[in-house]
Amino acid sequence: MKLYNSLSHEKEEFVPYTPGKVKMYTCGPTVYHFAHIGNLRTYIMEDVLEKYLRYSGYDVKRVMNITDVGHLTSDADTGEDKMLKGARREHKTVMEIAQFYTDAFFADCAKLHIRTPDVVEPATHCIPEFITMVQGLLDRGYAYVADGNVYFDTSKLDKYYVFHNFEAEDLEVGVREGVEADERKRNKTDFVLWFTKSKFEDQELKWESPWGLGYPGWHIECSAISIKHLGEYLDLHCGGIDNAFPHHTNEIAQSEAYLGHPWCKYWFHVLHLNTATGKMSKSSGEFLTVSLLEEKGYDPLVYRFFCLGSHYRKALVFSWEALDNAAAAYRKLVSRIAALDPAATGENAETAAALRAQFDEALGNDLNTSLGVTVLYDVLKAPLSDARKLALIGEFDGVLSLGLLDAAEREREAASAAPAADDALTAKIEEMIAQRAAAKKAKDYARADAIRAELSAMGVTLKDTPAGTEYTIG
Repeated sequence: MKLYNSLSHEKEEFVPYTPGKVKMYTCGPTVYHFAHIGNLRTYIMEDVLEKYLRYSGYDVKRVMNITDVGHLTSDADTGEDKMLKGARREHKTVMEIAQFYTDAFFADCAKLHIRTPDVVEPATHCIPEFITMVQGLLDRGYAYVADGNVYFDTSKLDKYYVFHNFEAEDLEVGVREGVEADERKRNKTDFVLWFTKSKFEDQELKWESPWGLGYPGWHIECSAISIKHLGEYLDLHCGGIDNAFPHHTNEIAQSEAYLGHPWCKYWFHVLHLNTATGKMSKSSGEFLTVSLLEEKGYDPLVYRFFCLGSHYRKALVFSWEALDNAAAAYRKLVSRIAALDPAATGENAETAAALRAQFDEALGNDLNTSLGVTVLYDVLKAPLSDARKLALIGEFDGVLSLGLLDAAEREREAASAAPAADDALTAKIEEMIAQRAAAKKAKDYARADAIRAELSAMGVTLKDTPAGTEYTIG
């Protein structure tokens, strides 16, 4: 497999540290609100990557964190504590908020056929690991204490900006646009490992540490959780492109300083989902969630299909018109699959092998999901038995996870039920026409008119002819 590595800025042959095994880490959600569909695009593409690695024969162990500790908008301890903001908004405790939105996140993932990682670790479960790592960085001379907070000293690194070639003056006050300078720092790019002094005096979650009562900084959790569950060497780290700097940059800095050797080989970043007005977020425009898509009548898998139509390293623009187009294409694909006859057997091993190679070429070349979906249409056109086509579609959809065979089966069942419903309606109409004829013969015209009216209410129009009564529906 070839995969674009954000660290080298090149497409590379994927070779994990241990042959046949992949240690994979993905940044999880900050559980203070529902995930919007822009967030979920990243998780969809990471899910396809994991499933393709498994499809290719790798033994994958995937770990994800849950950020249920106060998450700031910057390393300068400015902005808002997102967990506390959510608790105030909903009049709940921080941990009640965390549990509710963790459950909501995984419910959305289930609707989108995103596999739950092998290990899901909330940050609040790993405070001892964070303290151990922070102390280790202090012992190794890569961190310092200033006014109660512990900072990572970026001046001790040979190279800090590993993902982008930033110039020092481009980041005058640290890490993000609009951030105020933290006067406690020795260097403007230093970042907090542990807070004891914070602007948030009512911070709800605090723990005892060698440096006083406080809580971990933003970045330490992913490094410590990854090392806890996956060891000192990580094959693959995934996340949204907005995490490349500063979050992933700081993860690399602290992890390699702590371990004393290179840490993660490959970095997989998914670009933004944008709207016509710019990057999607929880604070601007219509808050687009899976639940909102369902309220508007869309199957969540249509959104997954929409995402797979674009490469993960390209920004994707969302609009309702684009989603409508994806929905129409998804329905047509399902209908074509539903038209296949599972009982029609036969074999063409050479053609099937060629299609498998085509699918491997698409997904194995930097996860080209659009071409992977195209292979499904090639299967439908191939000189294969319907049973073989269904088997191949099921095999490939094990990676794409569009629910195609289940959706096709539901369509087949609905189609088979329709004639039975039509037959029952026909029988009822003909029985009522016979009753009307009997009423007219008995000169019970009131009864005959009542039957005609009842049939009319059912959408049935009668026409009496010399040959008998005829009817039309609709």
